[in-house]
Amino acid sequence: MNAPRERNAAWDGPRARNSARALLLVGVALLAGMGCNSEDPRLPGNLYEEARKMNLEGRGMEARSLMRQLIERYPGTEAAQQAQRDLFLIEAFVNRDVADRQKQVRASLKRVVDALTRYRGKRGEYPSELKNLVPDYLDRIPETPWGHPFLYRPYVLRPIEEIPVKRGPVRQKFNTKFDGYYLASLGIDLLPGGEGLAADLLVKDGQPWGEPTFPPIPQPQPTR
Repeated sequence: MNAPRERNAAWDGPRARNSARALLLVGVALLAGMGCNSEDPRLPGNLYEEARKMNLEGRGMEARSLMRQLIERYPGTEAAQQAQRDLFLIEAFVNRDVADRQKQVRASLKRVVDALTRYRGKRGEYPSELKNLVPDYLDRIPETPWGHPFLYRPYVLRPIEEIPVKRGPVRQKFNTKFDGYYLASLGIDLLPGGEGLAADLLVKDGQPWGEPTFPPIPQPQPTR
């Protein structure tokens, strides 16, 4: 499996510090609600400003999450009312961004599938690793738009082949060629399941796989 060459940019440098600061503000708000009567009245406004800043920096999903927490925690405040008005537009932009990035993932998957098909057409089987597609079939090791690797598992579709003979019992032999594969993007969270950018996209032998998990690989797989 190919390791990603870069970390997710959304968590690097200043953005990581900003996200940590936002989480700290939320934590302060939650602690304040657990029995402290001297809660700072400026806190809802600070949360709103932090969320608004995130949105201006292009971090719409983080802004949406923070505004939802603000609305739930401080429903009667002016900051929560403003967040409710802003949330409609933020939701629209986030949904459009999710759709655009999902389209990019599907396009990237298609390029990998096409390269795998060409590789097998020339060599008679699929590669053992995606890095073997470079440089003849792809310019670089494929990855998702946010820098995560695609998960790839080649396998032998028919490990045991039957050889018909004119006389006597049918003979069998092991097939060692990779004639099947699983290819997957597990979304931005790199975990099975999820929705939006965390949704999985699965491909089996060049075709989209509609089930949530792949079927078992045929056994026994020959040793290579």
